Amino acid sequence: MRIMRNKTTYSIRIKHFINDCDGVALVEFAILLPMLFLVFGVMIEGSRLMWSYQSTISAVRDATRYLARVAPVDICSSGGSVAGYTGNLTTIITKNINGATVFPAGISVNSVVPTLTCTAGAFRVNPAPVVQVTANITVTFIFGGVFNFAGGSLTSVTTSISDQSKVYGT
Repeated sequence: MRIMRNKTTYSIRIKHFINDCDGVALVEFAILLPMLFLVFGVMIEGSRLMWSYQSTISAVRDATRYLARVAPVDICSSGGSVAGYTGNLTTIITKNINGATVFPAGISVNSVVPTLTCTAGAFRVNPAPVVQVTANITVTFIFGGVFNFAGGSLTSVTTSISDQSKVYGT
């Protein structure tokens, strides 16, 4: 014997299903999860980028001060060059006093270039030697894959940082 259900029984079940809120939080969480990953990735990578940039600025400033101190004050008149200091400058930028690397994984110093400019004017030493140190760094993003959620493919950023100082050296 077959039990026939009438139309009102089905409409009650549909209304019950529509009014049922079980699992709504899980569905909302699943919809928002990619956006949360994106925000988390942007916060972490933005923080790492700023920290790396500030560390490199400080290191380049220290290297420039070192070069301004060790380069001879008469380097312009004697026809000298600052290219021989590249190794020491690279060490100053990439390592701390104990010889350990300064930057975390994913941050690399591509090149360090010292340059010398002889500026004419009414200076005590004429022409006045001015040194500049330029470091080129690449920051590779750890959470670069998270940016794919937003349709981007940003995996690394390369930038140059420079500082200059008048030579008051030896």
